Amino acid sequence: MGSFGKWIGGGLGFIMGGPLGAVLGFLAGSLVDNTTIQTSTYTGAPRNTAPGDFAMSLLVLIAAMMKADGKVLKSELDYVKQFFVRQFGQSTAQEALLMLKDILKKDIPVRDVCEQISNNMDYSSRLQLIHLLFNISVADGAINPLELEAIEKMSGYLGIKTSDFASIRNMFVPETDSSYKILEIDQRATDEEVKKAYRRMAMKYHPDKVSHLGDEFRKTAEDKFKKVNEAYEKIKKERNIN
Repeated sequence: MGSFGKWIGGGLGFIMGGPLGAVLGFLAGSLVDNTTIQTSTYTGAPRNTAPGDFAMSLLVLIAAMMKADGKVLKSELDYVKQFFVRQFGQSTAQEALLMLKDILKKDIPVRDVCEQISNNMDYSSRLQLIHLLFNISVADGAINPLELEAIEKMSGYLGIKTSDFASIRNMFVPETDSSYKILEIDQRATDEEVKKAYRRMAMKYHPDKVSHLGDEFRKTAEDKFKKVNEAYEKIKKERNIN
């Protein structure tokens, strides 16, 4: 059994009900049939997200993104599988693909699903969802405008700040001032403002912010942290900042 089975078996909370639970259904004919699911109830404000809730939310949003252009190609499924193989290993990738194929057969009320996630998932985990969606979308080296539009809409429904979305987007879809947008500052910022922005963003995107999701998802967060460092180093070099 790969990581998905372990995450699901370890406990699910908010996704067992509402529109997410309806979409998941709960994955008849897939790995879940052979997994003992433990459930818990979340109340009050969003708190640290359980790995199982994060993993299943990610799969549903991946499916919504893939369906954005009205068709799902085998090549897209292959790229998703390759992504999961790179991130989590062969066994987990096979589990993920089984579940994803099941989810793709269903109607996904994207706004309702995202609002359920937003109401129950901590902000750092939601940022990581957007980062992973971009990662998968550009995995083939091509940029699908409809997928990017779908991610932007989901980001809004998830309650992600516009500046945070622009920061992550520029990690994958570079613009002339991407380094500044990644740090969420203007090119007219002073050197001291650049340094402060770097410290702020390094703290926001530090992998420890999602350590509650487990080692595997913490590892995927390291790329976001690396992009912040690269942006800062590029600006420092351009400005000769010590």
